Parts: sequence; structure tokens; C-alpha cells
Amino acid sequence: MKKALSILLSAATAVTMLTGFGTSVFAEDSSAALKIAIVSSPSGVDDGSFNQNNYEGILDFIDANPDSTVTPVKEETGDTAAAVQAVADIVADYDVIVCCGFQFAGIGTIAEENPEVDFVLVDSYPTNEDGEETAYDNVYAMQFKEQESGFCAGIAAALETKTGKVAVVNGIAYPSNVNYQYGFMSGVNYAVKNYDAKAEIVELPSYAGTDVTGANVGGNYIGTFSDEATGKVVGKALIDEGVDIMFVAAGASGNGVFTAAKEAEGVFVIGCDVDQYNDGVNGDSNIMLTSALKIMDKNVELQLNNVKDGSFKGENALLGADTDSTGYVSDPERCQLSEDTISKIDEAFAKVKSGEIVPAANFNEMTPDNFTGL
Repeated sequence: MKKALSILLSAATAVTMLTGFGTSVFAEDSSAALKIAIVSSPSGVDDGSFNQNNYEGILDFIDANPDSTVTPVKEETGDTAAAVQAVADIVADYDVIVCCGFQFAGIGTIAEENPEVDFVLVDSYPTNEDGEETAYDNVYAMQFKEQESGFCAGIAAALETKTGKVAVVNGIAYPSNVNYQYGFMSGVNYAVKNYDAKAEIVELPSYAGTDVTGANVGGNYIGTFSDEATGKVVGKALIDEGVDIMFVAAGASGNGVFTAAKEAEGVFVIGCDVDQYNDGVNGDSNIMLTSALKIMDKNVELQLNNVKDGSFKGENALLGADTDSTGYVSDPERCQLSEDTISKIDEAFAKVKSGEIVPAANFNEMTPDNFTGL
């Protein structure tokens, strides 16, 4: 982890300044401390992936503003109602609450009833009491074009596989996870068509995912972000099918997939959300081929700075390559991709950035077999 959890600060004296709906007067006192909470899924802020990257954005802010504090709150079930209740239970105690995951979409009513508190919502847009997507002046909600990063992972897998069989392993079929899946599949198909790659995507029917609309999206879904044992089972089953590269977007459950890969021969994984190269260490070798990136930490830190200086503004934002919020690890010290593969990914990703290529996503009305630019 970029910063040891031991720097976690206990609650310190902080003055909550109240003004109009969704705005603060921190701009009047640049030294004002923020009391911050981060509410996460059961895998917690040390999951080495999604939650941890959001937490690191807060830690970066605190490094520059040491009077501010952060308290991690782990919602133990992953249930959407429980997630919203976890936020309601603490809302009176904090200036800013960072909510990590699709399961926190229902915080809209809490935000409306607590205009003096600012919220940063990651991977979802807030909904009102009727379940309708709504924008609030005190909620900056960010979703990402995960399909763009997944697209890079798919090209990497298709070009580097030795067996010709690749797969994507996910946690729960939330939109962000399905975006990764469809993006990966799009990348594989693009490499097969445009770079003469020899690769097929392996899916285990017994682990097919069901998205938030109830649609079967296929793939390989563990069903949770915090079950390493099942992650290992799924990983081993795919390896037994001949898969030698797996893109893993499964939070802490993905650690089990990593273990399966480490116990096999010639199997690699692609990390997700953050650079997971260190997690790939396996004796004197490393199983991490590269990592698909979703730049959450810098965007969380930016919003905390906006709260502090009084420029915070509610928005439902969609972040992607055009704001350098998606991508992959190409540093030769942190990946094991060939120069030729990196060149081809960069060539294709430039077209993603320009809009010439638009990979399939959960709800963009395209499929991995039929997307813009294929």
C-alpha cells in the first residue's frame, strides 16, 4: 500500500462550517481542517485495488493538509440498503463522506437532508427516494469509462497469450464491472481482427453474471468482492480450461485468482483499478502482465481540495481517456508486455482517446462483437 495504514488519524477537533446548500466557507480559512470518512465494501481500504485507491487519494490530501482526518468505515455485507444505512449512521459526524461503489447510489436522500455535508460518490450516480438518478449540489459523483481500460487489457491478453485462451474474472456484475468485462472482450476482438492475434475468450457458464437489470452478461463472476477462496476456485477452473492470461476485476476476491495463477505454470494475470505489480510477486518471478487503470485517487484528492478552497460543486461526471482517468501500465519496470504489444495498445488507445474507437460497455448499446471502430 502506498502509505501505511498506521498513519490513520483519529478524530481531531474540526469546525463544521454551515452555509447554503452544497457549499462551504472553507475558502475563507485555507487552514480549516476537514473531517473525512470513507465508507467502503467488505473488502475494506486495504484491498490492494478499488477501495484502497480511493483511500490513497484521501491520504494524499491529508499529507498536504495534516490537520484533516480520515476514518475508514467498512460496510460488512455489500448489501445496498446496508450501504446506505452505513452512511446515514455517520452523516452527522463528518464534513465530507467518500462512498466507494455502486451500492452507495441510494445516498441521494441523505445528501438532500444534510446540505452542509459534501459527498464524493465513486462508481455511481446518486438516486432519489424513488430510485431515479438525480444530481445534487453537494454530491460529486464520478463514474468511469472502465471499458477503455478493459480494452487495453484485452489487447494485451490477446497479443501475449501462448495458449490462445484468455478470460476476465469479476466480482459482482455492477455496471463498472460489466464495463471492464465488455471492454476486455472488445479489446480481444479488436486484436484478433486488426493485429492478427490468436485468442479466444473463455467463460464458465456456472459463473455467468447477471447485471443490475437482470440481464445475463456471461463472463466469470465470483459473486462478491471479498471471497478469496471462491476466487481461487474460479481461477483454477479457468486455468484447467487452458487459460493462461486472466484479467481480474474482483477486489479482494481477486487475490484468490492470483493464488491460483501463482500455483500454476506459465499463467499470468492483469491487475485492475491500480498498478498491482507488487501483488504479482511469486518467489523470484512475477505473474502480473500489466494492470488496467482507473484513476480514482487523483480525482478524489481533487474534490477534497475543492471542498477545502470552497469551489466544490456537485456533478454527475463521466471520466475517461480524455481526462487521463483511464489507461494501463506500460512502464517496463512495472509490466511484462513486449515493446510490440505496448506499441499496438498505444496505437489503439489513441483512437479511443479521439473517439474513433468506442469499446462496448454495459449500457452503451454496443456489444464486444459490434462496437465503434472494430
